[in-house]
Amino acid sequence: MDTLFNSTKTNPRGIPEAPFVEKVEAYIKDPNDFDMCFSKFQERLSKYKFMQESKLSNIRQLNTRIPDIENTLKICRTLKSQNKPVGTSYQLNDTLFTKALVETGEDMKVGLWLGADVMLEYPVDEAIDLLTEKLEKAKKDLEISTEDMEFLRENITTMEVNCARLYNWDVERRQAMKQTEEATQNLTI
Repeated sequence: MDTLFNSTKTNPRGIPEAPFVEKVEAYIKDPNDFDMCFSKFQERLSKYKFMQESKLSNIRQLNTRIPDIENTLKICRTLKSQNKPVGTSYQLNDTLFTKALVETGEDMKVGLWLGADVMLEYPVDEAIDLLTEKLEKAKKDLEISTEDMEFLRENITTMEVNCARLYNWDVERRQAMKQTEEATQNLTI
């Protein structure tokens, strides 16, 4: 039983692959160990589901962050390509907008929100480099998280099948024991 979960097969991020139980009898030598074995399978299933929720949350964040980075990068590139002041409208709060004239040029700087209420000023070229790097990393992280989600989905299905097989085996075993007891009682009567 313990060797069943000690498999060295993992995905590239170290998430262990779910074992597949073909014959329950091969893993549960003593029927008294069923409850312990079943709880280990359910525990592993719960871990997979927890990891899946974590990855799903990460994917949602990345799907929000990537368009923001792309838009900011587009704006920085547009500002860099201009050689005259650019007029724009921007939002001061939920209901108030105003207009501004943005000076462009070689020494132009932009402010980037880094998170946690922190904004830093960068020369536009450095901002473009930083945003390009962040965009590539976010896209790669999204690809990895999506790959992990698929791996987890497959393993959750495997563990659900395993749990069903274990449960059904136990039901059949109990029914057979009950029939044997009834047959023994009928013989002694």
